[in-house]
Amino acid sequence: MSAPSSTPAPLPSAPSALPGAPHLHYRGGALHVEDRPLAELAREFGTPLFVYSQASILAALAAYQRGLQGRRSLICYAMKANSSLGILRLLAQAGCGFDIVSGGELQRVLAAGGDPQRTIFSGVGKTRDEMRMALDAGIACFNVESEAELDVLDAVAQAHGTRAPVSIRVNPNVDPKTHPYISTGLKGNKFGIAHERTLDTYRRAAAMPGLRVVGIDCHIGSQITQEAPYMDAMDRMLDLVDAIEAAGITLHHIDFGGGLGINYNGDQPPQADTLWPKLLAKLDARGYGQRTVLIEPGRSLVGNAGVCVTEVLYLKPGEQKNFCIVDAAMNDLPRPAMYQAHHGIVPVQPRSGEAPTTWEVVGPVCESGDWLGHDRALAVQGGDLLAVLSAGAYCMSMASNYNARGRAAEVLVDGGRARLIRARETLQDQLRSELGLDAA
Repeated sequence: MSAPSSTPAPLPSAPSALPGAPHLHYRGGALHVEDRPLAELAREFGTPLFVYSQASILAALAAYQRGLQGRRSLICYAMKANSSLGILRLLAQAGCGFDIVSGGELQRVLAAGGDPQRTIFSGVGKTRDEMRMALDAGIACFNVESEAELDVLDAVAQAHGTRAPVSIRVNPNVDPKTHPYISTGLKGNKFGIAHERTLDTYRRAAAMPGLRVVGIDCHIGSQITQEAPYMDAMDRMLDLVDAIEAAGITLHHIDFGGGLGINYNGDQPPQADTLWPKLLAKLDARGYGQRTVLIEPGRSLVGNAGVCVTEVLYLKPGEQKNFCIVDAAMNDLPRPAMYQAHHGIVPVQPRSGEAPTTWEVVGPVCESGDWLGHDRALAVQGGDLLAVLSAGAYCMSMASNYNARGRAAEVLVDGGRARLIRARETLQDQLRSELGLDAA
């Protein structure tokens, strides 16, 4: 085995909660989610395995609920972060509405028992079929993202014999200081109506017989870790509200989007229960404190609640790099390959007294981009289990069958109880919708 390529980091101390994951902790030398040992869950359900803490999800939601306490508000979970039915049911039962971006997501909301009248439809490419589906369901609002979409939605709603409730998504040209792939509020992004075109677009929408203007919307990006972008976006939004209402168009709600970041690697984003009182104070100062406020958190509700448990298959020392090959891959955890994102990786059962070696933690997929972590100091052997942290958002929802790999199982933990909320995908599941040449 070659020497470590950098100074190794210390093993996690035990017992203690891990940064950003208060419901993930070492107890008796073993990593637990709430009261369940991850090694025990891996034996029962196999690996790769996504495990979520119910208490962590509800605690994250409670911070938003505290921040909005006493206000007319609706928290719409941005379900693109994680659309597993078990999580959707949990959030619906806790009082959440939903932010959807496709007809499939609407069907998932309905399957989970969510309320369509507490559901808003975002996204730049809504189809006519999706619009009709949403009108049939009776959703609360369409967040319209282009003038061309206004025309199509107006025609669809008139043919449907109704008026579609709409909000215009504004692109305020505010830099969220995040990864460019998840920045959505700059002029160069595909989302929303340009700030300068917003008033004219509202005048057009208000004159359309198939539309009913109900609000205004803004979303500037994801994994935001500073307060300033939110403050800047709110100021620009409220300037527009002033102008729109001066033109005689009443806005019943103001939607400030989501995007609040989580702790992946020592990140220190504002806490929801401290950020929102500051934003609401600005709302009060501008005279809009009685308006209904909508927000669309996603990652910040589920991201730190989830881990992916993976087994070490092989150790492959090399002259330049040492490779720790695990059974989770970029099809399970796409964020590192897509965004060069950092996820903490820790042993499920730390090896006491063994010196760590620096490893490239990689999966079995045939791509050089199939990596989960660079230069990770781990004392590890084949057959050991590792936990990839902060895996509750944009992992399972972006998972694929690349290399004909089945998607992982998912488990939701509530105290000492573990419930399987998604069975491991089999090859038969993958092949069910495909037709061979003999059947074509």
